[in-house]
Amino acid sequence: MALTDSVNRDANRALRARFDEVYGQYQQLRSGLDELQARLAELRVTERSADGQVTATVDARGELISVELDSSIYRDRDPRALSGKITATVRRAATGATAATQELVSAYLPAGPRAADFLRTGDFGALLGRADTLLRRSE
Repeated sequence: MALTDSVNRDANRALRARFDEVYGQYQQLRSGLDELQARLAELRVTERSADGQVTATVDARGELISVELDSSIYRDRDPRALSGKITATVRRAATGATAATQELVSAYLPAGPRAADFLRTGDFGALLGRADTLLRRSE
């Protein structure tokens, strides 16, 4: 029986050490979320069309903040071309925002499906909900 007790104690120590490590990572993640949230709120990506006539700015989620048109667009008088130029410029800005957001988030969050969900929704609660529940159960 002494051998079994020793094995159980060793297993418990190993589990506790692993829990302490995971809990430390979790605490670090939680503490960095305020900073991450602030940086995401400030993130802006601006793209300019090749001819400089259209400038589009989007936020971290790729949502359009502004479109600026250079006065030279009035000389062209081609609404289809202008529409296409605006659309392409906004798409490039949104693509850039996705890349910038992923890079920023990857510095704070572990890779995985919850991080991907966060990138789509921006919901920190959903990101940490499962971890919070698991930690409450283990305390």
